[in-house]
Amino acid sequence: MTKLTTFMLAATLAACSTRTSREADTTAHPPADPDVAVQGGGIPAGYTAITDDTTAQISNVRYVTHAGNWEITTGPAHIIFAPKDTASGVYTATASFAQMEAPRHPEGYGLFIGGRDLESPNRAYTYFLVRGNGQFLVKSRAGAKTSDVLAWRADPAVAKADSTGRATYRLSIRVGADSVRFMVDDKQVGAVKAGTIATSGVAGLRVNHNLHVTTSPVAIAR
Repeated sequence: MTKLTTFMLAATLAACSTRTSREADTTAHPPADPDVAVQGGGIPAGYTAITDDTTAQISNVRYVTHAGNWEITTGPAHIIFAPKDTASGVYTATASFAQMEAPRHPEGYGLFIGGRDLESPNRAYTYFLVRGNGQFLVKSRAGAKTSDVLAWRADPAVAKADSTGRATYRLSIRVGADSVRFMVDDKQVGAVKAGTIATSGVAGLRVNHNLHVTTSPVAIAR
């Protein structure tokens, strides 16, 4: 009887230890936050918006136009573009962003270039994002696969959001004959050799999920 009691006590303690460990893991690694439910609509005329997740609805992204600028609330991560904004060779793509409030955790927004087959599952483009914790990223997409060109990293040119969660950035991608340079407020934060990434194609904007930002449509200087 004593041996049985000792065995049961040990088993109970082991179960408690396992449960506590799992609970600690859940706390340390919480599930990804779902897309915020947004009463969407208002995609600007002449533009197409495509969500990353094919099951997400672009109707859960809200656009409000103010004097030619866009106030965007997400919802799912998406890109927005117009076929007229196509470039190749030497050019610069630029847009300005203002983060209006702090997201639940740092989320990125910015530009993309070299867009191809954007309305198909085989869509491809290169994107340059910043986020309010003072970091930037350059990444390439090919279909469902993405790969880092320059992984998330801090740079003094990427200002951190203030105590109210606000931040502003003027982003540019300068495609030259020998390099592609990534600029924040006219300061270079990164560069790659020409030919490293695709640059010929449609340019546009990318806004990740659960964000509230204002921006201007992409401008291309050839």
